[in-house]
Amino acid sequence: MSATILTVDDSASIRLTTRVALTNAGYQVTEAVDGLDGLAKLDGGQFDLIITDLNMPNMDGLTMIRELRKLPAHMGVPVVFLTTESDAEIKQQAKSAGATGWLTKPFDPESLVKIVRKVLGR
Repeated sequence: MSATILTVDDSASIRLTTRVALTNAGYQVTEAVDGLDGLAKLDGGQFDLIITDLNMPNMDGLTMIRELRKLPAHMGVPVVFLTTESDAEIKQQAKSAGATGWLTKPFDPESLVKIVRKVLGR
């Protein structure tokens, strides 16, 4: 069975690029448009990995991670940040919130798949 991945990004083009790269690599992808939508989708399902943007309307990625880490069913789910931010302080905040990895936009789809495989161990 392939891994299930939740992608959370307010950019339709990033969601499309991410979905195509991951589905072509054999993963099942569910999309959310912001942190609130991401949490709502988490409420209805189990995911092996979450990929989230940082800067989004309604709820940013850091807040979403902090909220999902409070949910027992999702405490151990790995989270990869996919963002334009590269500031060391932001990276530290993400790590403290519970992020597992980081990929800076713009990204190469092969790099995304490589990170996903590494984080999932498959």
